[in-house]
Amino acid sequence: MSEQSFSPAQAAHGHGMSSIKEALAGWGDVAALLRGGEGGSLVPVVIPKDSRGLRWLTFVWIAVWGLISAIFLFSSDHGGLGVTALVVSFLLLALAGLWWWRSSIVEIEEGTIGVLTKFGAISGRGLTPGRHYLWHPWAQVAYVVDVTTEIPYSAPVLSSPTAENVPLKSIEFFLRFRIIDAIRFVQTIGAGNFDLVLSNAVQDAIRQRSRQVRTEQAYDLRGSDVKDMQDILNRQLTRYGVQIMGSNIPDVQLPDQYRNHLSTRERVAKELSAYEQEWELIRKRRIDNLLIEIERSKKVRDARIIEVKAALNKARKDVAQMLEERETEAQKVKYQIETRARTNLVTAQGEAKAQEELATAYRDNRAVLGYELARRRLQVGTALAESAPRPVIVHTDSGSGDNSALSTLLMAQLLPQISKDSKNNS
Repeated sequence: MSEQSFSPAQAAHGHGMSSIKEALAGWGDVAALLRGGEGGSLVPVVIPKDSRGLRWLTFVWIAVWGLISAIFLFSSDHGGLGVTALVVSFLLLALAGLWWWRSSIVEIEEGTIGVLTKFGAISGRGLTPGRHYLWHPWAQVAYVVDVTTEIPYSAPVLSSPTAENVPLKSIEFFLRFRIIDAIRFVQTIGAGNFDLVLSNAVQDAIRQRSRQVRTEQAYDLRGSDVKDMQDILNRQLTRYGVQIMGSNIPDVQLPDQYRNHLSTRERVAKELSAYEQEWELIRKRRIDNLLIEIERSKKVRDARIIEVKAALNKARKDVAQMLEERETEAQKVKYQIETRARTNLVTAQGEAKAQEELATAYRDNRAVLGYELARRRLQVGTALAESAPRPVIVHTDSGSGDNSALSTLLMAQLLPQISKDSKNNS
């Protein structure tokens, strides 16, 4: 019995990986398939069944045959049958036109793009949502592609090795993608091939990420930042007209043996955490006691500080009072000294003024005395002048010596008498 080998992507499909495919359905089932999928698979592309066909051409050919028959009937003098054939031909043409008009109507669902083909080749033009008329007989909508819905895609990766080469049991990767270019998507890859390409790209990206972490840190992958992985996937899938809108790692499962080891570590860690919490409580209790002692010491210190401040204030008050008394005494002494000085100054000023007045009086008396002395001198001089002997001028002959002697003798005898007479006259 031969063994079957499965690729990692195929194995993952059996463990909850999303699958993408395209479905063939009628126009009435397009919306349901695009929104709900089919058989648990995602259906972003639906191939609508073209029910138009060319059966309306049968009425056209019958109408043409009827027109030819009407012409022959008119030429063979069967006018009544010719008119009937002509009316039937026109009715058939009207019925064929109505059928053609009704089968040319195509309604594209909101949020989707219809990929138009002519003669089996994509025309390069997408039909926007709404009603369209395909008048060309060989033009049809080959694909209806959902371009607005962000399609969720789950990809669990099995046996992804870590930095220590320990294979993780599984890493679940979740992403949301949207088809941004419908024509490029159906031309280059299609839904079925895109499922395989996307699953392989996700597998490679997750294995690269798991290689960067240690086994004991594998749980850190849950909810971690996968922006770099999203950028890598976008660079790979942009060529297909697909863009990744968001991604994350919701779950990581470790191997059973390592999980048991990890549970033991967690139990030890919990016990350690319990001991740490107990020690933390003891430490807090001791800290609280120390804080209470510190607060008590602070209160005692504050009370002593208050007492010291009160004593200091009292000492300051006493010193201020003593200084005030000393200042009062000093002011008093100052006032006494100033009063004594002012008294001495007034006395000195009075004495100085008296001395000045005395000097002024002395000076005035001296002037009066000088005046009196001068007047008396004048009077004495006058009296002396009046009582002074009057000179007697005797004219003598200077040439005779005897006459001179005689005159001198006479003058000596006469002078006393002359003086006496002058005094009596006065």
